[in-house]
Amino acid sequence: MAIYCTEAERREYEETGYWRSLPNLLPSVVFHRRRLNPVGNYEWLQSSTFDLFARKRNLIFSLPGAFTPTCSTYQLPDFEQLAPEFYAEGIDHIFCVTMNDAFVCNAWAAKNDLAEVIVLPDGSGKFTEGMQMVVDKDNVGFGRRSWRYATVVDNGKITDWFIEEGKEDNHPDDPYLYTAPDFILGKLRESK
Repeated sequence: MAIYCTEAERREYEETGYWRSLPNLLPSVVFHRRRLNPVGNYEWLQSSTFDLFARKRNLIFSLPGAFTPTCSTYQLPDFEQLAPEFYAEGIDHIFCVTMNDAFVCNAWAAKNDLAEVIVLPDGSGKFTEGMQMVVDKDNVGFGRRSWRYATVVDNGKITDWFIEEGKEDNHPDDPYLYTAPDFILGKLRESK
């Protein structure tokens, strides 16, 4: 399993054994989503980790929240734009996991005219907890949110981790380098 982060954090992860505590399999959860049915009404759709990630090679990225500046201005639109290049590298689907509810996720996806990126609501944070990426963002009034990270997942097994610098509760900044779509795409191309 490859882990992309700062050199200082890589040394710290190796010294403390933190990298060994990162999951190598996706947590088993159910995502509660909303979709339009053929009649034009919204209905609940429950999708398990297995339903979404079995027998496929997927990219998952997670971010602090829908409609937030870095997430909405750079990360989400750049993944949407670069999706064909990720598909050319063997990625089947691109998922964005955010600790928001299905209504917020659908509104955010619609606002961004998404056709390629699938937004998954993790309102209860169960998936993010299983990924060991929950942080408190009380310093900006968000409460519990996801740290910014990305993973490449092959049939439910995590093969690559991309983790932003400084994962900690109430981090004063919003680091954005290792989860930028162009950085991840570059690493996928290098690993061929």
